[in-house]
Amino acid sequence: MTAVVLAAVLLSAAGCGYRLRGTGSSLPPQIKTMSIPMFKNLTTRFELDVKLTRAVINEFVVRGKVAVAADAARSDAVLEGEITSFTATPIGFSGGNQADKYNITVTAKVTLKDRASAKPLFSNPAFVFQQEYDVPPGANFESVETEAIDKIAGKFARSLVVSILEGF
Repeated sequence: MTAVVLAAVLLSAAGCGYRLRGTGSSLPPQIKTMSIPMFKNLTTRFELDVKLTRAVINEFVVRGKVAVAADAARSDAVLEGEITSFTATPIGFSGGNQADKYNITVTAKVTLKDRASAKPLFSNPAFVFQQEYDVPPGANFESVETEAIDKIAGKFARSLVVSILEGF
C-alpha cells in the first residue's frame, strides 16, 4: 500500500512541471548547434572579452545540451554578447587603508537568435553578474586582477548558460 501511494505521489509530481536545475532546456528542439562569436568589450579591462567568451563556450560544451560550432553559417543559433561594464568596488578593508575584499560586477548585453528565422530565443540587454572576491593578504587588487577575472569568467558563464538553458 505504501509503495502504491509513493508511486502516485511521484507520478503526480512529475506532471507538475518540476525538474531538477541543470537537467532541462528551454531551447527549441531544432537548436542543435550554436555559434558564439567573440563578445565585444566596451570596457577598459584587457582580454575580458576573450576570457568571458571562452568561459561561455566551455560551459556550453561541458553541459552538452547543444554543440558549439566555430562557423556561424553551420549553426542553428548564434549567441552574441557585448560587455558593457566591469566594476571592482572595494567592500572590505584590513587594518589600514588596504582593501581586501571587492564586489565585482560584470554587465553584458546578450542575445541568442535562431539563425534561420533571426528570431530571438533569449535576450537580456543588461545581464548582471556580481561576485565578491577576496584579495590575499599582502596583495592589492591590481596584482591579482587577472586571476580574479579568470575566476569571475567561469561563474559568469555558468550563470548566463543557466539563464539561457533553464529560462531563469
